[in-house]
Amino acid sequence: MMGTTAANVQIKDVRANPASGNVYLAVNRQGAGGGSMIVKLTRDGKMAEFPLKDVSFAVAQLNGANDKTKQTSITSIGYVEGKVVVAGLSNEEFSSTLRVIPYPFKDVDKGSSIEIFHGAHGKLETKSPIQTFTPLKIGAADYLLAAYTCTPLVRVPVSELKPGTKVKGTTIAELGNRNKPLDMIVYNKDNKEWLLIANSARGVMKMPTEGMASAAGIEKPVKSGTEGTKYETIKELVGVMHLDRLDAERALILVQAEDKSYSLKSIPLP
Repeated sequence: MMGTTAANVQIKDVRANPASGNVYLAVNRQGAGGGSMIVKLTRDGKMAEFPLKDVSFAVAQLNGANDKTKQTSITSIGYVEGKVVVAGLSNEEFSSTLRVIPYPFKDVDKGSSIEIFHGAHGKLETKSPIQTFTPLKIGAADYLLAAYTCTPLVRVPVSELKPGTKVKGTTIAELGNRNKPLDMIVYNKDNKEWLLIANSARGVMKMPTEGMASAAGIEKPVKSGTEGTKYETIKELVGVMHLDRLDAERALILVQAEDKSYSLKSIPLP
C-alpha cells in the first residue's frame, strides 16, 4: 500500500480499521486554500476526502485546558474499556494531566496530575506532557504506557486516574535523550506481546512487554545512554512518523523522506 503527498501537506495522524481494511489520515493543507480534513484510503487503493457534514458526533469540553499553549492541551488520545483517555497540559501547577472521560461523553472533570522521575534530567517533573501512549492490559488491570520527550517510558495504572488526584507514574525505561517519541502500538507475535515505538531521532524501537508490570522504577539520575527495559532498534525502518496495526500480521507505517514527501506502507509486524 503506497501513496505520496506534496511537501505543503502535513499528515498529523494515521489510523487503520482492521475490520474494513480502510485507512484514515488526518491532514493539514498549508498555504492558500488550506485547512484540515480527513482522507479515507480504501483497501482497493481509492483515496478521497471523508466528509463530516452528516456524521454524528459528540463533544467533550476540556475544563482547565492550557490557554497559553493550546497546541499541548491535547498531545495524545486513546480508548480504554469504554473510556476516552486524553493526555496534555492544563493550567494547574502540576500541569501534566491525564483525563479519563466515560463514553458516551458526560461532564469532563479536571483529570489527574501526573508526576514522573526523568532519569536523563535527574529530577521529578510535573510539567512535561506525555507525547504518546498506548493501553496495556496486565492481567485484569488496565495500564497506560506513556512516552515523554528525551525519552522516559512510564507505566501508569488507569485505576488511579481519578478526578483531582496526583499520580506518580513509574519510569520503567530511559530510552535516550534528544529524541521525541511519535507513535506506539502493542501487538502479539511468536506467542509474545511486544511494544513498538516510532521516534524522531532514535528510529523504531521494539521491546517485550513481559515484565513491565513488575519492573522497578528508575529513581536515580541516568548520566548517559539508556536504562531499564531493554529494546532493539528495527534498523530497516527509517523515517517512520506514525504507525498502527493494520491486522493481526501487519503494521501500517507512514514514512517521511528527506524531501518531506510521504509513503504509506503495510509491513509485516517486526
